This record gives sequence, C-alpha cells and structure tokens, in this order.
Amino acid sequence: MRRVLFATMAIMAIASAAAALSPDELAKRTIERRAVEAVIWGIPAVNYDLMLQEMLAKTSGKVNQIVYWSRPLDWHNQTLTPNPDAIYLMAFTDTKDVGPVVIEVPPAEGGSINGNIVDVWQMPLEDAGPSGADKGKGGKYLILPPGYKDKVPDGYIPLTSDTYGGYALLRSNLASHSDADIEKSVAYGKRLKVYPLSQAASPPETVFTDAKDVLFDSTIRYDTSFFKSLDRIVQTEPWLPRDRVMIDQLKSLGIEKGKPFKPDAATSKQLETGIHEAREWLEAKYDTSLKPFYEKGRWNFPADPELVKAAQASFNEPDAYPVDIRGLTYSYAYVGIKRLGAGQFYLIAIKDKDGHPFDGSKTYRLNVPANVPVEQYWSLTAYDRETHALIRNMPRASCSSQIADLQKNADGSVDIFLAPKAPKDRDTNWIPTDPKRDFELMFRLYAPTKALFDKTWTLSDAERVRK
Repeated sequence: MRRVLFATMAIMAIASAAAALSPDELAKRTIERRAVEAVIWGIPAVNYDLMLQEMLAKTSGKVNQIVYWSRPLDWHNQTLTPNPDAIYLMAFTDTKDVGPVVIEVPPAEGGSINGNIVDVWQMPLEDAGPSGADKGKGGKYLILPPGYKDKVPDGYIPLTSDTYGGYALLRSNLASHSDADIEKSVAYGKRLKVYPLSQAASPPETVFTDAKDVLFDSTIRYDTSFFKSLDRIVQTEPWLPRDRVMIDQLKSLGIEKGKPFKPDAATSKQLETGIHEAREWLEAKYDTSLKPFYEKGRWNFPADPELVKAAQASFNEPDAYPVDIRGLTYSYAYVGIKRLGAGQFYLIAIKDKDGHPFDGSKTYRLNVPANVPVEQYWSLTAYDRETHALIRNMPRASCSSQIADLQKNADGSVDIFLAPKAPKDRDTNWIPTDPKRDFELMFRLYAPTKALFDKTWTLSDAERVRK
C-alpha cells in the first residue's frame, strides 16, 4: 500500500511540475531541445558549408573549380584535423545548374592522388587514385545530380548523388618536404580536371586558386551562425527521405524551405542556449566514447566502426542510422572515405599513457617502433584540443617519415617530442605546442599494410617526460 501511495505521489509531482510550465516556457524549451538535436544531426552539412563559404568569401575560387594549397598546410588552414604532409586540392562541385560534373584524375605516373568524393552530408560517393575506383590508372568520375535518368556515356565512373552540392578532397602525395618534391607534387595535382559533362567534347581549362596564405577557418561555430549555415543547406538541397522527420523540427527553429530565416531576439537566445548544450554533449562524448583500436592503450579508431559501416551502405540500412556518432565525428574531422584502410588509416589519441589530457605546457615523447606497416609514409600531427584544427602560430604541426633528417634510434624506432620548446639536439623530431592550450594527436598511415590491422605492429602511447 505504501509503495502505491509513493508511486501515486511521484506521478502527481511530475504532473504538477509539467502543469507549472506556461505555454511560453514550453515553447522555449521546445526550441532549446530541438536546437540541440538539429546541431547533432546537421553538423556534417554545416561542416561542408563552412568550408565552401570560406572558399567563396576569402579566395577567388568558385564551385566546379579547384582551390589548392601550393605548399604543405600550416596553421593558416583551420579546417578540422587536416594533413600537413600532403598537397591539398579541393573541388567543390554543384550540379544544380550545369548538370553532371566530371572530376578527371590522372594516372599514378610521376605522382599519385589520394582522393575522396562526397556529397553535402559528406557521405562517401567514391575514393579516387590507387586506392580508389580507378586503381591508379586514372579515371573520369562523373557526379550525377539527384534524380538523374539519362544514359551515362561510356568511359566514366558514375557517382549517384542525393544532393546537388558536394566536394572532393584530393591529396597529391609528397615524397619529401624538399622544395623540389613539393613543386613536383603541385605540378602533378594540377593535372586534375573539373568540368561539366556538357563540355566534355572540348573541356575548358580548369581554374586553380591558391589558398596558401589565406586564414581558411572552417572550425565549427557554436553560436547562432551555425543555424544560418544549416538554413543555407535546407534552402539549396532536396530533403532526403531518411531526414524528413527533421522538417517540422527545424520549422520550430525558424528554418523552413522557401522562407527566410529571421529569428527574433528571444528565439536567437534559445538557439544560443541549445547550441551551447550541444557543444557540451559533443565534448563529453568525444572525451569518453571514442573506440579503442588496441585492447589496451590510448589510440582510438578515427571514426566509430558503426558509422563507417552505415556510410558505406549510404545510410540505407533498415535498422540503423547513427546520427549521434556521425555528429560527433564531424565535430572533429571532415570528409568521408569509402574504403577506410585501403589508401589511408588514422589513429587518434586525446590522452597520454597515464590517461591524462595532453597539456601544451608539458613535454611528451612518442616512440614510433621500427618497420611501420606502410607502403607510402607515416606522420604524427598535433591539433588544438578545443578546435580540432592545427595549433595556431606554430612553425610546424607534424613529423613524418618523409623528413630526410629525422633522427632514428639504434633499433630503427623514432622518438618524437611534443613540447613548447625543442629538446636539446632533437629539433627535427620535435612538434611544437602552445603552452596555453591542450592538444590531441593523430597518427596517419598511408597505404597501410596487414601488420597494422592484425596488430602484429603496435604503436606506443605518448608519455609525459618528467624532468
């Protein structure tokens, strides 16, 4: 009897609390709650839009052209966890007005491309280069607009996209960081071509825009500008069947197809509250839910295997749609890879061997064992823990096997140091850190081999050096 009484009292208390909320308070809570979910769901598309808008606003580059960096990336490139040991080229494509668009990748002769082609939601359409569909022979990748029904001409690799927009991240691989090898890599990258299929008989010359000195900042903005980016996607792209549940959710935030997004002061404040909560949720998930790569240790998968599986299935699995994991992943990285592990693989560490976050004011050592299982190169990069971009104002961001004078130990292993100042006589093996910022690590393996995946080769954990 007492249990029934207590249960009844609890229900009455909950009902009383709910009844105490006015219609205005309920409306406010709805906006805040739905703003959180909109952020988690919409991050991949907003991530894409931020990069596109940086190109349009800060360079002379346009869609269906190529923006590139004529030297390895430095901190001016504030995209999420980029690779500073390759020459980057990006082609933002749009099929809405011109129809199908061709991305022509040259054969891997005198160089090679490691490329990934994605839609607005950064779902992988295909990989390009030796690890992609052309297998290093070169190929004409044809991006088709939504609902395209015409016959695809012979000689193309057709990519069916659910969105008009998208982009290709095309890395021209470096043999080393010497001026000659950088120049060679840039020249090879400029053999790429982008043009509408309608002009394939006589393709116009591809326009390349160099962004090497541009502060190209596409880090996620956790403020109301996030929703302006999301509105831009809603206005320009079709609703995907899997996402139609979000139509009313976004309408309650003032985002509706065919209507201007003009939130009043009260709504803007509620959106601000919602996106701050979303950021806290994402940071908590990032800190606790990355999947370990090794049974023991601090290195993690770059993306949850559940997300990789769903993306490779074009998010069409009947009983899975990992929106939460996808939102987390695109809060710290960008681009989708169709065959993760074929052309490249990544490992992420956000804590040292003892389980403590990396502190930019301390000194750490990472021992890279000999015989790293790669056919191309390996690298270690440090990123700002808060922004997930290259640490600002640092002279360099990484150490890689491409460095000719990298110092090796007698057993063939390599010690890399991360600290505000270089250890004595170890400048070539040093990655500088900001003493006022925490950081995180990414270890890249290009053309990885079997020993990585069967774990007969194991990467050590970074450990703090105590003086």
